[in-house]
Amino acid sequence: MNTLVVIAHPLSNSLTQALAQVAIKSLTAAGHEVVVENLYDVGFSPVLTEAERQSYYRLPFDASAIAGQVERLLAAEALVLVFPTWWFGFPAILKGWFDRVWGPGVAYDHASDLGPIRPRLLNLKHALAITSLGSPWWVDRLLMWQPVRRILKTALLGTCAPACRFRMLSLYQAEKLDSAQVRRFSSRIERALVRWS
Repeated sequence: MNTLVVIAHPLSNSLTQALAQVAIKSLTAAGHEVVVENLYDVGFSPVLTEAERQSYYRLPFDASAIAGQVERLLAAEALVLVFPTWWFGFPAILKGWFDRVWGPGVAYDHASDLGPIRPRLLNLKHALAITSLGSPWWVDRLLMWQPVRRILKTALLGTCAPACRFRMLSLYQAEKLDSAQVRRFSSRIERALVRWS
């Protein structure tokens, strides 16, 4: 499958970047075509421009500044997102990627009466989110109710790519891990991607 891997971490030697490499190697070994969108490396601006926002309801959506990102998203049959969870949310650069790239006429269409949006990412079959958190699992799941997972599954993929199979792998207490724990989590990534074959 044509797989888009989106990485969102400013440090090249981070755990996030290492986990992204595990995913990329696994996908490549399985024969998938892999396109990497490292948002910091390409200098992606998360700021929705005035022209982009004004065109949200005046089609066509102005995607001229992000045409490459739009093209890569539309070509993807599978999506891997690799990012840290900060303050129980997306890094700003990844949130901006959703705000700017998943626009009307790209990821969805507005209903004529501004009712529920209509999905456009019908080519997207699989999505895997790989994230790390500083908190223990019970804070994310029991106190916060997994806000990042709910947004991805329901708000983004659920409305823009309803046929997409979604899975999320969360690595908790990331600052306290030893190398064996990271290896075990890396094995979970590999097993999750093997199922795509």
